[in-house]
Amino acid sequence: MAKKQTLHQWSVEDSAELYGIRTWGAGYFDVSPKGEVVIRPFGHDGGPEVSVLEIIHEIQDRGYDMPVLLRVENILDSQISLLHQTFRTAISELGYRGDYRGVFPIKVNQQQQVVEKIAQYGAAYHHGLEVGSKAELIAAVSQLQSREACLICNGYKDEEFIDLGLHALRMGFNCFFVLEMPGELDVILERAARLKVKPQIGVRVKLSTKASGHWSESGGERSSFGLTSAQIVDVVDTLKERGLLDCLKLMHYHLGSQVPNIRDIRAAVMEATRIYAGLVQEGALMGYLDLGGGLAVDYDGSHTNYVSSRNYSLSEYCTDVVEAVMTILDEQAIAHPHIITESGRATVAYYSVLLFNILDVSLIEVGSLPDELPDDAPEAVRNLRETLNALSLRSLQECYNDAVYYYDEMRQLFITGRVTLRQRTMAERYFWAIMRGIAQEKSKLKQIPKDLAEIDSTLADIYYGNFSVFQSLPDSWAIDQVFPIMPVHRLNEIPERQGIVSDMTCDSDGRINHFIAPQGMKSTLDLHTLRPGEEYYLGVFLVGAYQETLGDLHNLLGDTNVVSVRIQEDGSYEFVRELNGDSISDILAYVEYDPRKILEDIRRAAERAVREKRLTPTQRYSLMQAYEGGMRGYTYFER
Repeated sequence: MAKKQTLHQWSVEDSAELYGIRTWGAGYFDVSPKGEVVIRPFGHDGGPEVSVLEIIHEIQDRGYDMPVLLRVENILDSQISLLHQTFRTAISELGYRGDYRGVFPIKVNQQQQVVEKIAQYGAAYHHGLEVGSKAELIAAVSQLQSREACLICNGYKDEEFIDLGLHALRMGFNCFFVLEMPGELDVILERAARLKVKPQIGVRVKLSTKASGHWSESGGERSSFGLTSAQIVDVVDTLKERGLLDCLKLMHYHLGSQVPNIRDIRAAVMEATRIYAGLVQEGALMGYLDLGGGLAVDYDGSHTNYVSSRNYSLSEYCTDVVEAVMTILDEQAIAHPHIITESGRATVAYYSVLLFNILDVSLIEVGSLPDELPDDAPEAVRNLRETLNALSLRSLQECYNDAVYYYDEMRQLFITGRVTLRQRTMAERYFWAIMRGIAQEKSKLKQIPKDLAEIDSTLADIYYGNFSVFQSLPDSWAIDQVFPIMPVHRLNEIPERQGIVSDMTCDSDGRINHFIAPQGMKSTLDLHTLRPGEEYYLGVFLVGAYQETLGDLHNLLGDTNVVSVRIQEDGSYEFVRELNGDSISDILAYVEYDPRKILEDIRRAAERAVREKRLTPTQRYSLMQAYEGGMRGYTYFER
């Protein structure tokens, strides 16, 4: 749908405001005077900036097609550093007598190079890892570099899981077993006695405090994991009876993955600290208070308590946490513990950008309307014409109702064979002309009726992107998670079209029609008209958390190409890691096909065609070359 021209010359400042890049970008992304999105790896601290379009061209020069997941290593470094430095500032200013220990939950992004970089850069801060399975534990032990960093073992634990953690303890890792269920304690103590290793035990508590947001069910008294107060007391009594109460060193809770309201965070910290104090008073050694996840990412840039935002800064978060813990413990003269947070989302979200090109666009074009209707025009078409002529600001709702009624009538007449295809097409053109007229006038209303508000998305162009929502943005499909989406170039031009973004799957759910806007959410995205022979690139930002882990092989579209860059202080950058996306052969193997057998079956079918004189031997050779090359090819669209 075309957008009305503004009265002033469009500028990059207009684009920056339109797409909100300076509100959700946390200083890592901006728009250059050339109208291109740029990366600033050191955030608000300044430093160099690099054009995303320039990186795209270099990616393609290296032989990689779109879509590509771009990782910027410096942003990961900056987020880890920012988290620790902000906590250290709060600890110093408030006189807190414990340390901060950050922990990254591997489930947030399990990719090897992500975990490796977190462990490498985080070693200076003793940044640890949280695991919830045997596979994650083995991965963490192989990557973790600091022996002071915390290795938190959550989730269900069988004997093998426990043995692996005990061996990690024996190697010198600071490993904790967090009790999720009451029955785990006996198994941990039995395996520890057999291996002659003294375990470090934590308890996960169910708080009564519950936060709002998509992931609120992971907290509260009815959450799936954790112990009640009575069960915690039973754990203390069991450890006392066995003379092992000094093994209880950590208390943990989890409020949620994305907690938008600081009041919920502070309330949970205060309740948890009361329980921590009670455990110390029971004689437990303690020393670590694990506040779990919850530090939110401001996906929409609104700085509110909306589910895709947060109404607090990182500084406020750190200060409130430290102040709440020390206020309660100082009242009871209890030593300050090391504070742990499992801030996975906030650590990796900014680090990754999904880049893709637009393959095509579908427009609703009204076409020319006749000066006079033919004599055989159906009555419904004549009524649609009258409705268009009667359209005014006062009659918008009435005209909308009439247009829908008469257009439905024409479709029924066509289905029953009483009107021709050409007559139906004429009705369709009048209908969309009416809808366009309503869309242009409705913005003048103080209150827009619901029916009319939805016209924009109905009229929107459909931009077909070379990616899969199900593979690369599963939360967008599954839980309506909002991610910032915008063109990465041409931002010095006015975006004249209103569109939605559809992926290349053959599924109607494979589309994105919720976008951030300066005044809130909207159902269309401002986009530019495609130019013949010229690529148009969009970026989806803040996708580093969960999206790679949850990806789905819908239509057998696999992992995208992945490129990691590191930007130097002088503005130069290097490609530090490149990973090929899944080939068709890889994907078929994932779903239990044998690629070699597939090619053999095709060879037999081709040979049969030769015998039946459908193919010549030379054509059979070309056919097999095509299929063998196809098996090695990228699962996405290739120019």
